[in-house]
Amino acid sequence: MCKGLAALPATCLKSAKDMKHRLGFLLQKSDSCDYSSSQSKKEKISSSQRVSQEEVRKWADSLENLIHHDRGLAAFRAFLKSEYSEENIEFWVSCEDYKKTKSPAKLSPKARKIYDEFISVQATKEVNLDSCTREKTSHNILEPTLSCFDEAQRKIFTLMEKDSYRRFLKSPYYLDLVSPPSAGCGPENCKRSHTHTLDCNSNIISQCA
Repeated sequence: MCKGLAALPATCLKSAKDMKHRLGFLLQKSDSCDYSSSQSKKEKISSSQRVSQEEVRKWADSLENLIHHDRGLAAFRAFLKSEYSEENIEFWVSCEDYKKTKSPAKLSPKARKIYDEFISVQATKEVNLDSCTREKTSHNILEPTLSCFDEAQRKIFTLMEKDSYRRFLKSPYYLDLVSPPSAGCGPENCKRSHTHTLDCNSNIISQCA
């Protein structure tokens, strides 16, 4: 008749407990290693998306450098959105997209859409244009060409350049990029790459050997 665990020798019970403890420890180490591996992948992805300090500093040279860089454009757009004036950069981007139109048949509907959204006095995202430029643009879209928004686009570019761009360079939207915080990145694991990108090494010590 089976007497259960009580019938087993004490040394056998101790070995069983030790084995259970070791198994639990190994499972915890495995989970830790999986988590570290996942974190390492995230850090590598984040690192690959960073912009070099050299590139970020070029954004301060001109508005053109800033908005012709994808990350710069995104940062500037976020800043303008915080000031409730994102219609200016949206209009500029729409004009850039319009000038890439290859099909003549698409010019008229795209031109009308831009006009109705940004230039018309009833536009939902009306940009700040003088009456002369507004009137000339209204005339241009009657027979739209790839350059029919050029003057209006230049006026909005100049407006951003003299106003919101200067504030952007003094805002956290730019300063946090040009001078990123170094917390958690000690001198022993930080280095400057050949492109002057400041980054932290993400060396993972394997615990699963």
